[in-house]
Amino acid sequence: MTERHEVVNLAAKLAGFEDHWSPKIVAAFNGHDVMVVKVEGEFTWHEHAETDDFFLVLKGRLVIDLPEGAAVTLEPGEVFVVPRGVQHRPRAEEETHLLLIEPAGTPNTGDPATAAPKDRI
Repeated sequence: MTERHEVVNLAAKLAGFEDHWSPKIVAAFNGHDVMVVKVEGEFTWHEHAETDDFFLVLKGRLVIDLPEGAAVTLEPGEVFVVPRGVQHRPRAEEETHLLLIEPAGTPNTGDPATAAPKDRI
């Protein structure tokens, strides 16, 4: 059996694309995708019935709107987990870079019909 050791440089991966709201898979572990994504503007309100939604801000500022007018603001280095089944809408006034972790194949909108494809980079 061959062991494979690979260091992933997140800044280099983020420098390799410009599109927003299109997660890029940079690693995988235990059936989960580790992704980077650039976001700006508002995403759609959505929920994930089967899984929590993990957000780590690498650069910029992310606001996650929650039900009943609640919102969480994340700065670089901060993590927030939206529990499964909770409606939420991420938004960013300036380009923001995120690290996302979720079970492989999870659609970013919660609905496979409207989800962005996830490329491996």
